[in-house]
Amino acid sequence: MAIVIFLVKMKVRKPAVVYMLNLAIADVFFISVLPFYIVYRYCGNNWVLGEGMCRFVTATFYCNMYCSILLMTSISVDRFLAIVYPVRSLSWRTVNRAWLVCGIIWVISLASTVPLLINKQTLSVPVLHITTCHDNQDVEVLRNYYFYYFIALISLFFFFPLCITVFCYIGIIRCLSRFDRTHKRLRAIVLTVIVLCVFVLCFGPTNVIHFTHYLQLYYYSDASLYSAYILCVGISSISCCLDPLIYYFASSQCQRYVYSLLRCRKDNQSPVKQNRINVHKDETVEMIHSVQFSKSG
Repeated sequence: MAIVIFLVKMKVRKPAVVYMLNLAIADVFFISVLPFYIVYRYCGNNWVLGEGMCRFVTATFYCNMYCSILLMTSISVDRFLAIVYPVRSLSWRTVNRAWLVCGIIWVISLASTVPLLINKQTLSVPVLHITTCHDNQDVEVLRNYYFYYFIALISLFFFFPLCITVFCYIGIIRCLSRFDRTHKRLRAIVLTVIVLCVFVLCFGPTNVIHFTHYLQLYYYSDASLYSAYILCVGISSISCCLDPLIYYFASSQCQRYVYSLLRCRKDNQSPVKQNRINVHKDETVEMIHSVQFSKSG
């Protein structure tokens, strides 16, 4: 529904819509490989679809997670520029530049998963009569190659974007607290809470435990945290359910089209017509104020 609204109704005319459209596409890619994970867990962690499919599903999971994080960070930066520097950022915040940023994000996200695509991910466990997918690897490979790979990946694609996102939303709320204490401020606060919940509750445990797991594995040869990591991977999937809330609160235009699509509008006016009416009302109010000011002068 989000993709239909972005493409058919909103026509992708704003940078924020470009970022939200790409975020929705990333979620669709993740959902497309989710059934393979379900079958894998349901079969007792026994991967029966071959080495190539294991590499593809594993790479798609990490690509989606870090692509989603970077896109949410881009939405945060875009809103920060639009609210804190509305005039100065007009030349920066264009649809073409938004598409360029999204293209770079996709390239970076895909490139970051190349090590997962070129290295073996399945491992046979004869004692249990199963073949695991990415869950078990050779200890020496984990302590050397994957240690540096995942430490760099988590630092660059989770902790750094998290700092940028927190900085942007603190700046947004501070700016709106000075100049706007009504609907915009409330919407910004709700959006901030949702985005930070996705970061902290969905992606946070996965990345923090994964980061700690490799540190323990490297220094103490202790892999006891991996079971907790597998559990948190399931929790991170909830981000796909929370992303539509980001679309809703990040764009007032998206809110109006959702109301229209669900037939919750009290009138039959289209969102575009309603916008024009609101603009005319604002212009009329400004004219009245200017006339009153000139008379009093």
